[in-house]
Amino acid sequence: MKNYTDSDYALNKYSKGIVYKFGDSIVEITLDDYLKENPHKTSADFQALKRFSDDIYLEQSRQLNATTKKDVPLGALTDAEAAAVESPEDYLINLIDEAEQEAERNHKAAIAKSALDRLTETQRRRYLLYKVKGLSTWEIAELEGKDQKSVYESLKSAEKKIEKFLKNG
Repeated sequence: MKNYTDSDYALNKYSKGIVYKFGDSIVEITLDDYLKENPHKTSADFQALKRFSDDIYLEQSRQLNATTKKDVPLGALTDAEAAAVESPEDYLINLIDEAEQEAERNHKAAIAKSALDRLTETQRRRYLLYKVKGLSTWEIAELEGKDQKSVYESLKSAEKKIEKFLKNG
């Protein structure tokens, strides 16, 4: 086995077997070893396992490269980058932004509730089954023991009511 020191990925990829690297040793499982331990397997199984192993090492190598390239010595950081706590101004701005987003979500939820309150109980139930649960008109009809066309027309009517409510505010 060649001694590839570039990476575990290279070590595994360029060997004929599957390489396991431990802290103090490297173990290579060859095709013969694999078939001896797994007599019901074939060389194609071994090759598939080898490809899988290569893919795992490659992914680990990519992740390592992505994270280590972001490592910066502490001495190279500016005072602003080294600060672990955000400024009071940033903290307050973030709080205000979060409060505004929460208010916006609450406003949209109130509008949605008002729109749904305009529907009949049947329309509301069918609309929620269709939009929230993702059921088809056929599935709703089967669930309710009704015909699909009536479910479809009920949903269309519900959508028109909601659209009219949203237009008129």
